[in-house]
Amino acid sequence: MPGPSDNLTRLRVALTAFFALDGFVFAGWVVRIPAIKEQTGASASALGLALLGVSAGAVVTMTLTGRLCRRYGSHPVTVACAVLLCLSVALPPLTHSALALGAVLLVFGSAYGGINVAFNSAAVDLVAVLRRPIMPSFHAAFSLGGMIGAGLGGLVAGSLSPVRHLLGLTVTGLLVTLVAGRALLRCEPAVPPEHTGRTDRDGSAPRRLDRRTRRLVITFGLIALCTAYGEGAMADWGALHLEQDLDASPGMAAAGYSCFALAMTVGRLTGTTLLERLGRTTTVVAGGTTAVAGMLLGSLAPSVWAALFGFAITGLGLANIFPVAVERAGALGGPSGVATASTLGYGGMLLGPPAIGFMADWFSLPTALTSVAALAAVAVLVTAATRRAAATG
Repeated sequence: MPGPSDNLTRLRVALTAFFALDGFVFAGWVVRIPAIKEQTGASASALGLALLGVSAGAVVTMTLTGRLCRRYGSHPVTVACAVLLCLSVALPPLTHSALALGAVLLVFGSAYGGINVAFNSAAVDLVAVLRRPIMPSFHAAFSLGGMIGAGLGGLVAGSLSPVRHLLGLTVTGLLVTLVAGRALLRCEPAVPPEHTGRTDRDGSAPRRLDRRTRRLVITFGLIALCTAYGEGAMADWGALHLEQDLDASPGMAAAGYSCFALAMTVGRLTGTTLLERLGRTTTVVAGGTTAVAGMLLGSLAPSVWAALFGFAITGLGLANIFPVAVERAGALGGPSGVATASTLGYGGMLLGPPAIGFMADWFSLPTALTSVAALAAVAVLVTAATRRAAATG
């Protein structure tokens, strides 16, 4: 009979596989957006509205998935959402209008939002049982999966049609889900010590959060929002800043986000060690402060190399803030806490690109990008204020 430690090890491996799968599938879809835009004949504004389907589906589903996890368990919900995610990623190349594209992206976004809440909920419980801050390692797997998915997508973009490429993602994803899903469903859910003797599926009502706890959950969600804003802004505007404002070549401009993403992945891979040595609050404050300095350099530097260095510093600084915020929200509020923090965080990622665009029109793109530093500073101040409130409350 396998012991409890064996079960927890298998659980960690299975969850890591699902985090990586999520990043891999999502990145594979993102790199084919230009080809699908051409296929549908959508204008830039029509494509923008269609892409809102991902956002709308994710946000709506995130608010509901917490309840599903309490009722059915986070493991079955993770597997179900993974199947839907892998199946729905094959649908966009089959559409021939912006309206149809928006409809299938609503399904894709629903699966994406659902799986994020489900596997983060399972990871939060595992962190509590192991009593080790391993949350960044799961998000590192997501980042690695995204880098592999984007790199592979770039390699096959010239030789495979979007239909074949995304169908290949479906097949690959379903095979991974079959293997990792069987392992996950065989694992006993990690039950934190404070939940021993009760579950949310035993027919009893989930614990009600008092007002103070609910405020803390929302606060951690706002911290996640502030940092996810930077991720969204860097993904959509970093390359344009290098090419437009610093006269970088297209290849060098594309390296901007790669520097940011690689640094974020490295930061998350070392996140557990950092959290064990410094603690959550110090890690978030230090990371946010580092991100402020990095983004000010990245947005205002007069040379391409200095800007690339700034982007890398920003990625290192932001790396562990989102995982810590989601983990703390989940520890306080269970799956509903994860859903709240994820919804707010994802909202920040959606808010970043259009906000940068408006500010770039009003001022300039370098000035607009400093808003990433400003929100990282807000995350630092909120974290410090939360620690003081907890100490005096």
